[in-house]
Amino acid sequence: MMFRLLLSLCLLAPLASAADNALIDRGQEAVRVLDEVMQMPERALPGYLLREAHAIAVIPDVVKAGLVLGGHHGKGLVSVKTPEGVWSNPSFISLTGGSIGWQAGVQSTDVILVFASERGLDTLINGKFTMGADASVAAGPVGRHAHAATDGQLKAEIYSYSRARGLFAGVALDGSAIRVDHRANQRLYGRNVTARRIFAGGVDKVPDAIVDFRDRLEEYSNR
Repeated sequence: MMFRLLLSLCLLAPLASAADNALIDRGQEAVRVLDEVMQMPERALPGYLLREAHAIAVIPDVVKAGLVLGGHHGKGLVSVKTPEGVWSNPSFISLTGGSIGWQAGVQSTDVILVFASERGLDTLINGKFTMGADASVAAGPVGRHAHAATDGQLKAEIYSYSRARGLFAGVALDGSAIRVDHRANQRLYGRNVTARRIFAGGVDKVPDAIVDFRDRLEEYSNR
């Protein structure tokens, strides 16, 4: 009996390590996307949006596929602005959506979401958030010269962006759903850890690659 238990533990250990490495990779990819976008001064996220944002999500390599019935899916990270005005440790999330129409082929796209208001954040923290239903969403302005008046004109609660083939621009994502990836959070942060606890600073021993995401948001929003 003891031999079987030890054998099971030996077999499970590599699987757990591989899962953890995949989560670290997801964090590194989110940092990479953020860095590459913010290093394009004429096409980057406007500074005023970052400074005033209540939450920011980065979902690398969202895959869009289909012929007549299309859809998209991706996994990434989201951090929220704490009451102290600093960025929280990130929660893992997934993004899914669908559309009807002729969509030949498969396309991989990086997606960034900027939450310009607190509306809908509680819904997201509790597990699921649908853009356009839980808060209004609009394609966001880009570039260092994007005027703050744009925000007043659009009155959006979320600004959405995509990057494909090196091009970065606003994108419409009405109807897409964001879900907290509870399994990933508990794998990395510990058993029974919730997104609310992560955002409130209730986790420790956070891997450097995940901390980097939070630190990059601090850097870019304070430029």
